[in-house]
Amino acid sequence: MSRVRRILVIGSTAALLLLVGGVVGLRSSTPDSAAPAPAAPPDRLAAGIAQLQDRLRLVPGDYVGWAALGSAYVERARVTADPTYYPKAEGALRRSIALRPSGNAAAHTGLGALANARHDFGAARGYALDALRLNPYDADAYGVLADAQTQLGNADAASEAVQHMLDLRPGLAALARASYDHEQRGRTAEAVALMSGALDAAVDRSDVAFCRYQLGELAFATGDLAGAGREYAAGLAADPAYLPLRAGRARVVAAQGRLDAAIADLGATVQAMPTPTALLEYAELLRVAGRGAEADTQVELAAAAQQLFDANGGTDDLTGAALALAQGRPADALALAEREWQRRQFADVADTMAWALHANGRDTEALSYARRAAALGAANARYAYHLGTIELALGDRAAARRDLARALDINPYFSLVDGPLAARTLAGLESSS
Repeated sequence: MSRVRRILVIGSTAALLLLVGGVVGLRSSTPDSAAPAPAAPPDRLAAGIAQLQDRLRLVPGDYVGWAALGSAYVERARVTADPTYYPKAEGALRRSIALRPSGNAAAHTGLGALANARHDFGAARGYALDALRLNPYDADAYGVLADAQTQLGNADAASEAVQHMLDLRPGLAALARASYDHEQRGRTAEAVALMSGALDAAVDRSDVAFCRYQLGELAFATGDLAGAGREYAAGLAADPAYLPLRAGRARVVAAQGRLDAAIADLGATVQAMPTPTALLEYAELLRVAGRGAEADTQVELAAAAQQLFDANGGTDDLTGAALALAQGRPADALALAEREWQRRQFADVADTMAWALHANGRDTEALSYARRAAALGAANARYAYHLGTIELALGDRAAARRDLARALDINPYFSLVDGPLAARTLAGLESSS
């Protein structure tokens, strides 16, 4: 199963709710950790949106409220995997700017978060820089800028933005971004330490769940199934409604060979969170279990989810390329990957370019992209597997043996399909050397 990549498009839920609370008085008198977690945690984000809507009906000229509502809609889209919130977010944020055309940093930051969510990272960078020109001390704007620069492949600029955010507000949102920045450079121990710091700063149960999920992902990426399982379980204990944790748990269970349990967990997750990447992951799991017809249905649903994302202003040719590969359309996959590469030179895009070129029999070209994917230093088993496979196709058996071994050393569970294939290929190479 493919690992769903993280894009921290806005700050933490707790930070957002503090913003909402500042407008309509939603601050809790005691932290959530002071009382036992209820069986069904209240939907604080939905409550905050409802109260903002009520206030804006009474005070329609409140530009700060409109900016907060727009940002809340962006967060709601992320939590629910429902891109139909994007037009609502844009409408609220544009209304804020119409009411206050100058000096409205919060609205520009919100538009940047929305652009990141829609994968328009160039626009997101522009909005973040606009916000920082208006308010150079806006930590949230630096967060939006860091996310955009990361996805655009501007690693040093992303690190600089993260550092500014840490200097201004060294809380959960900044620490989480710093963790991801280190992960992208292969500094896994530092990434874990920073995410643990973010967990220490978490108060709201959803933020605890978020941090536990990221720690679980970091553990799984290094092949630590037990550690990943512990983190996912702790996250679900904090907030059973945080769906990515169930997807993570399914990944661990599948790696342990319990396919039926993994299918049940991931199937329930995609019903509530039908993102294209989650549906493709579910399709792969079903295919491994010999349920090909059901897998094909999930790929079709992933394509429909992608169309919904596009219809609401999103642009994601990277996922489109993955879909095309899953549907056996290598030429289309390459065209989509090339279009995404023209927009941004991020490692994930380089890796997809390499794999699409390989699928089209163009391994000499694929090799340079596969090397570029690994150039930043991320300890990514999938990158190493793709590189080793391309090297083998070009006849470089020594390099293929090295990189396939590296993939399995990083994480032998990186894919239910490609992990065992890598092991078999490596065994063949070693026996014939």
